[in-house]
Amino acid sequence: MKFSLRQIFSTQPSSQEVAESTRNVSLVIFNQSNLLVLTASIIALLFSNFANSHSENDPQILSKKENVLVIMFDDMRFDTFSYRGGPVNTPNIDELAEQSVRFDNAMTTTGLCSPSRAAMYTGRWGHKTGLDDNVELYHSRLAELDPKEGGLLQRASDSGYLVGHVGKWHLGARGTEMRGAEIDLGHGHEPRERFTRPYTPYSKVPQVAGYYQGKTDKHGEKHEYWMTLPGDYEDTNAYKKVVHGKAMIKQAAKDERPFFGVVSFNQPHPAYRVPEPYASMFNPTELVLPKNHLAERINKPLAQGGIWWPWHDVGHMTDLDWRKSRAYYYGAIAMVDRIVGELIQTAKDEGIYDSLRIVLLGDQGSMLGEHGLYDKGPYAYDELMRMPLLIRDPSVEAKVVNRQVSMLDITPTLAHWMGLKPDGDVDGRSLIPLMKEGDKADEGRDDVALYAYEWYNGSWFGIRAIRTPKMKFVWNPGDSRDELYDLQNDPYEMNNLIDNPQYKKQLNSMAKRLEKELVRVSDPSIIMFRHHMKAKGLLTAFTHQQEFDVALNFPGLTFSHFSL
Repeated sequence: MKFSLRQIFSTQPSSQEVAESTRNVSLVIFNQSNLLVLTASIIALLFSNFANSHSENDPQILSKKENVLVIMFDDMRFDTFSYRGGPVNTPNIDELAEQSVRFDNAMTTTGLCSPSRAAMYTGRWGHKTGLDDNVELYHSRLAELDPKEGGLLQRASDSGYLVGHVGKWHLGARGTEMRGAEIDLGHGHEPRERFTRPYTPYSKVPQVAGYYQGKTDKHGEKHEYWMTLPGDYEDTNAYKKVVHGKAMIKQAAKDERPFFGVVSFNQPHPAYRVPEPYASMFNPTELVLPKNHLAERINKPLAQGGIWWPWHDVGHMTDLDWRKSRAYYYGAIAMVDRIVGELIQTAKDEGIYDSLRIVLLGDQGSMLGEHGLYDKGPYAYDELMRMPLLIRDPSVEAKVVNRQVSMLDITPTLAHWMGLKPDGDVDGRSLIPLMKEGDKADEGRDDVALYAYEWYNGSWFGIRAIRTPKMKFVWNPGDSRDELYDLQNDPYEMNNLIDNPQYKKQLNSMAKRLEKELVRVSDPSIIMFRHHMKAKGLLTAFTHQQEFDVALNFPGLTFSHFSL
């Protein structure tokens, strides 16, 4: 006999909240009937937790629907802003940071554009939404996020919001329009017809091959890595999105309905392309490079050196080439700061800034030569996994939160602000308690972040990683080699300790944490993970298929005891 929580309860808490409430619950499964026996006290506990968690997103709880603006950038690292002590002067972002809750340890779900964006809009992992790879690109099997996944845009529209979206979507053609975006502008290079044939980088292959032959592009540049754009700032595609973003804000200011808007930019995604003065703002020869810049990958998974997109072939790059690419990235961040300043100033000019909720984020980071890597790929290094996240709520005192949070947590937070009705599983948790109370709101809670890298443009990897402030464990199911890093003593993740007997205790602890998270989010990879760990002498106490059946039927439950 199989049951679903939705058949038993009408409320829909997050899977994290359910896991927290049932941490010490003992369940009994009878091998012959698979009958799950819940005591009355357990049911009462579940009902209590569901009611509490449901109230957080109940639209009737909120007396006012807040205006919300999301400003998103592509492949924007966490560590380059001046407010973080980075090399780029970012006065506008710094000013926003001073008025916001800074989540200095925010983690994306996947270091790849489409999956990370799908996670933010839906609040669910890719194994639930079906969106676990890029869409509309060469070799990928995916063309769009399932239209049934309405996400924040559809939920806001259904709740009476004026919904606007400007710029990069990367979840399928016409997706914003289908989800109720009345303002739908600045699509850029994205196709406008559903199921368009994928972009295939035919021109990039000979271009990169030419670099090995000493050929370069205009001005002696390598345009797959850095490029000086003609004209100035106002001639860029990014500025066109700024213009559309300003128009959206002005329209929202005149509309009586509450407003939910997203302005999403391709910058600073590689190749790093900026006009002057940003192209020459940083002297490549004077840049301070990190310790792991071009570090040799020793004892690392094989896929990290794969050429999954033509520009991943970096054997032609000289030291100066790498420096120029990094310098142009820094220039792009300076331009990003100007963009943020202009959008915020428009909100001020239109008289809506004082009460405006703002979320500034990057969908993931990017590699600038660390470990000899460029752009992104199937790995879990901090330069890719970590992302910037600022959340401004005028009613909440600005502060710095050091606890790890996830891209998935943005969804329930915005749902709380806007009083949106639930639309399914919630794999993250609202950040409102941390915003109000700071790190103490998480006292007693394990500080972990889950990360996945299932596919890269049609190539499967199935990676899962778990991160604490001290350690990181990466399970690579498509490789015979996993990874373990001591982040306290090796923050640059250069020394893989997976086979170090002195770290067996830490490895076992991290494997248990990852197991718990996979069960919490009903990740089907849990079966393979447990068998891989058992082969390594870890997690030897796990039971049989029935345990996973229960995890599927009761998403979120953690099991402290099984009797078979």
